[in-house]
Formats: sequence, C-alpha cells, structure tokens
Amino acid sequence: MSAYQKLLRACIPAAGLLLVASTALAHHSFAMFDQSRTLPLSGTVMEFQWTNPHSFIELDVAKPDGTRELWHVELNSPNNLKRQGWKSTSLKAGDKVLVVINPLRDGQHGGLFLSVALADGSVLGDPTRRDGGPINVPSTH
Repeated sequence: MSAYQKLLRACIPAAGLLLVASTALAHHSFAMFDQSRTLPLSGTVMEFQWTNPHSFIELDVAKPDGTRELWHVELNSPNNLKRQGWKSTSLKAGDKVLVVINPLRDGQHGGLFLSVALADGSVLGDPTRRDGGPINVPSTH
C-alpha cells in the first residue's frame, strides 16, 4: 500500500466524523424548551443577533427587587424571519419590548421566541406557532 493510500485510508474516518459532527451542530432539538408554558418578559433589547442558524435577542429584564437579569431568546433563522416580515433592523439595542417565550426547562434565563410587542404597539410573532401548539414535537393523535 502506498503512502498516499495509507493517508487516504486514515483521513476517510476523520472526514466522516467531521460530517456527522457538523450535521449534529447544524440543528438541535427543541426539547430543552418547556413548550407547555409561556413566559412574558418585559425589558430592554441589549442586542439583536441576526445570525445563522438561529437569531437571538439578548434582553435586559428588571426584576421586582430592582436587580437585572440577562435573558437569551432564540428565534428562527434570518432566512425564515425575513419571509415572516422581519428585517435585521426590526429590533435595536435600547428598544423597550415585551417578549413572550417558552422558557428553558432547566430554569436558566433563556427561551424559545413566541412573539415580541414593540413600544409602538406592533407585534412580531412566529407564524408557525399561530395554533398555539409546540414545534418539533410529535403529535399525540
């Protein structure tokens, strides 16, 4: 066996592992979100990340005791958001908003985006959730 064939034989399994790893990282399950609960969060947008594979809202939320919490809200991809009427400028740092999420099951400060009410009263939502049901969860009927 030539040195080239040995190198090729060694690289094929590594390439396969990279392919599997990249596919696994490309998308994740929504099981981490408690889709049986909704949580409204009133706060200030710190950052709106228009990024793939998912966009994010970093939200500064004031608690009743005056302390603040940073919440991480996961949205759809920019491509899908754009088709739903969003723009990369739909949210800006400093915007006062009311975001409704499905919170993380583990109690961390994060969740899955459902809708956002802007200061002018307009609402941006996820049309895939119009029927109120969870996403990526097998039907029970």
